[in-house]
Amino acid sequence: MREQGGEAAGPVYLGIDAGTQSLKVLAYDSALRQVVAQQARELGLVSADDGTREQDAGEWIRCLQACVLALPADIRSRVRGLAVSGQQHGFVPVAADDSVLGPVKLWCDTSTTAECDDITGAMGGEAACITAAGNPLRVGYTASKLPWTRQHRPEVYVALDGILLPHDYLNLWLTGERFMECGDASGTGWLDVRSRTWSAPLLAATDGTRDLRALLPPLVAPDATFALQSATAQALGLPADVRVAVGGGDNMMAAIGTGAVREGRLSMSLGTSGTLFAWRGSPTIDPQGRWAAFCASDGGWLPLICTMNCTVATNQVAQLLGLHRGDGEQLMAASQPGAGGLVLLPFFNGERSPDLPLAKGALHGMDLHNLTAANLYRAAMEGASFSLRLGYDALCEAGLQGERIVLTGGGANSAAWRQLIADLFQLPVEVPLQTEGAAFGAALQALWACDGAGHEGNALQDIVDAHVVFDPRLSARPDPARGALYARAYQRFVHHLQELLPLYRQRLP
Repeated sequence: MREQGGEAAGPVYLGIDAGTQSLKVLAYDSALRQVVAQQARELGLVSADDGTREQDAGEWIRCLQACVLALPADIRSRVRGLAVSGQQHGFVPVAADDSVLGPVKLWCDTSTTAECDDITGAMGGEAACITAAGNPLRVGYTASKLPWTRQHRPEVYVALDGILLPHDYLNLWLTGERFMECGDASGTGWLDVRSRTWSAPLLAATDGTRDLRALLPPLVAPDATFALQSATAQALGLPADVRVAVGGGDNMMAAIGTGAVREGRLSMSLGTSGTLFAWRGSPTIDPQGRWAAFCASDGGWLPLICTMNCTVATNQVAQLLGLHRGDGEQLMAASQPGAGGLVLLPFFNGERSPDLPLAKGALHGMDLHNLTAANLYRAAMEGASFSLRLGYDALCEAGLQGERIVLTGGGANSAAWRQLIADLFQLPVEVPLQTEGAAFGAALQALWACDGAGHEGNALQDIVDAHVVFDPRLSARPDPARGALYARAYQRFVHHLQELLPLYRQRLP
């Protein structure tokens, strides 16, 4: 078969990205080095005032089937491998027959704040958690969701035979086997990231009444592959010999898809959550716990900043203002850095970086002249970006400064946001040609593992460097003058945040 231009079509690798808002499938032709098809389906979200954020795991399967079956048949016939990127930290409770016992509590669920505090207290404080596993326990992590389930869904707890992460559950449906890889496992709160083994003290502090190791799937190597179940292959219209790579958490796959597989490279995802991460060849642990000292999905490590409110902030304001597609860019052009003095602390979901799970959004600096639609929208975009800058400052203290920032996620589609990041961080911004960083990273991992490249001396880093291409039309260069304006606005943001910290750390009625 030949594509346009006479180039021969080659094997196809699927990258599946199961996110919070949607499930996406990307088909990558490794010979043409092109994404030849994409599909996406929106996902529902159960949200409540107590911080509950949950989804139905069955909807992931239905959306995955719909996306794959919507790919052209000739592309499906050439699929040789696939990998799943999944939203991290979710708690998927499964029974002995692999059925899901209840709703999945997600990474952005803050209803388990008390349970998180209880585990940390049982360990002897945050410092003890860092000593045991390399990370403090955060409310979004998987660990606190288990004691919450024991108290609020005792029937699920009693029948519980396994604890899976979202990407693990999709792998179970694809392969019929339970397994987990260390990148995604880092976000459970139970993995000692230095040794890549489960932390016995943290498991015991979470639940001392049962053997949690027996509930967790085996940890597998980054280049492991598994057979696609025959029934699943038929349900998806895929060849019977397709292999399934281990995949990983969405941040780990985004690192691969944006080229953050060597030291000195920074990647930033502007999605529902905001993330900033850099690859390292050794564990990079902060005694203060200001970043997540995660493992990468390639044998390295991925120190990572995660904020829980990124496009959440701009979407909330856009909805409030009744904006349509493109209106936000016009409002950014009609406003100036600093938003006329408006400061938005965009903590609509609580916040992880900084660790303020009970925080709420707050708007400051309003007067009779600056409360305009343009300034309000800009304040939302700036607030989301300033939260990431807080984390960057901490990473710089550990020597993790980069020479550029690679952007991915929905926010990377905004020219105004790209320029804001370049000016705020005073670093060049690049955007990959394949903007779906997590899905593309999963496809590249599948290419490496399923094609045998990982067993022929070809490093994943070399494959990534060969396939990740940047779009020069979407690059942005820092403007020092605008950078000075953002520096002042950032200091206002930090000032308001510091003043509100005592209030944010209280449990108010």
